[in-house]
Amino acid sequence: MSRPRISINLALSADGKISSVSGRASGWTSKDDFARLKELRLSADALLVGRGTLEADRMTMKAPRNPLRCVVSRQGHFDPTHPLFSSEGGPIHLLGTEHPPTAIPATTAHHGSLPGFIQTLSCDHGVRHIHCEGGGQLIHELASLDLLDEIHLTWAGHRLFGGQSAPGPTGLPGDFLPASRHFKLMHFEPREDLGECFLSYRRVAEA
Repeated sequence: MSRPRISINLALSADGKISSVSGRASGWTSKDDFARLKELRLSADALLVGRGTLEADRMTMKAPRNPLRCVVSRQGHFDPTHPLFSSEGGPIHLLGTEHPPTAIPATTAHHGSLPGFIQTLSCDHGVRHIHCEGGGQLIHELASLDLLDEIHLTWAGHRLFGGQSAPGPTGLPGDFLPASRHFKLMHFEPREDLGECFLSYRRVAEA
């Protein structure tokens, strides 16, 4: 059975780390990067984030085509007062992988594995492209399952997060993937005026 195409989009500081506190919504990357974030959402049938990223960035996950707005949590705890649940946009789907998610009106709750959730989105909702915007733990799981097809990065050389506990694009330091994943650089756009570089990679099929 074919699965949806899965892409990710992240911003990295100069040392290759992602913020463990906040992301694009805090304004630490440029307006051009934020415009790129919105452009990358345009082709998605579903947007996907982890609960920590949702809360840190106060995301509402809006996009013109009203894709499904999907949030993953291990414990299934969600704050009903979060702006996501009072904003207009696509249908909201909440996944609790270890415990059922908090019951919130006008949302669809799921309890099970991430691969099972992806299959449900494909089979029951016609999703062909899932676009994930973090955080590191969720992307680590997608990479571990070898489910990533496209990677879009903004390298922000003007910011340095650092710290032994600062996560990278695939999670915490030392939390290695089970094997290498092979991608080809498809887009390289250095912006010296911004102190940033926009990059895109595409999965390379194994021989």
